[in-house]
Amino acid sequence: MFKKLLLTAIVVLLAAALFTACGKQESGPEVTQTSSGPIGKIVFVSQRDGNSEIYIMNSDGSGQTRLTNNRSYDSGPALSPDGSKIVFFSTKVGNNEICVINADGSNEINLTNNKINEMYPDWSPDGSKIVYSSAVGGGSQIFVMNADGSNMVQLTSDDNINGYPDWSPDGSKIAFTSDKQGVIEICIMNADGSNKVQITSNGVKCQAPVWSPDGKKIVFSCNKEGNNEVYVVKADGSNQTRLTDITNNDVDPCWSPDGARIAFSSNRDSNQEIYVMNADGSNLVRLTTDVNPDGLPDWSK
Repeated sequence: MFKKLLLTAIVVLLAAALFTACGKQESGPEVTQTSSGPIGKIVFVSQRDGNSEIYIMNSDGSGQTRLTNNRSYDSGPALSPDGSKIVFFSTKVGNNEICVINADGSNEINLTNNKINEMYPDWSPDGSKIVYSSAVGGGSQIFVMNADGSNMVQLTSDDNINGYPDWSPDGSKIAFTSDKQGVIEICIMNADGSNKVQITSNGVKCQAPVWSPDGKKIVFSCNKEGNNEVYVVKADGSNQTRLTDITNNDVDPCWSPDGARIAFSSNRDSNQEIYVMNADGSNLVRLTTDVNPDGLPDWSK
């Protein structure tokens, strides 16, 4: 009897020990979390369905969804400040015109129909106006219009090629590119077109300037090192800093809504894809993995 009780006790102790061991989790390498979850949405352009279409995804790369579906070339998307609409340019009528759709892809409307190429639109911070570039007179000038396409006003009227306009967060200024010194550099002007100032002097093509959410910096791409890299500069033109350093091309950067990260497109993995990194250039993460080109990201503000 005593032996049976002793045997039973040993079995119980062994079972308890086994349960305790199974319940323990061994400590592994520490994992650094870059964020608590997706912040906002990213719209982008992809050719994965045979031609250039507008897509949207979560900022961690999940939920990639096509929004336009036609045989025309759709590009240059920008999310409205409230995230409800997307403005872009399209060749649906033969030349590039400015269009707008709801963020779910519905209700596409042409805002311009001027029979000339009009491209790279961006919203004013309150969503009431849209700035864009237009090939008026055979060159390229910056225009602004109401969000419904009415009241078009020309902001630049020189002999330069002006493009890639981006509105400052406080609505007072517009960053853009211009070749007024013979090479395309980053410039700033007041929102009414006055007081144009060149803030970079790299002597090579720079493009796609985008204001940081706090209005203190501008991120852009530049061919300064023989290939396109992502740079950031203070809004007064000081403290220009290179954020990427690779022999391939990194282009079309944009800020996350909190200013902590930057998305951009790159062919560093042999195909044009969208990446995100911290605002100091660290912690690079690839968001798209399609065999066809993905590019021109815009992060909801």
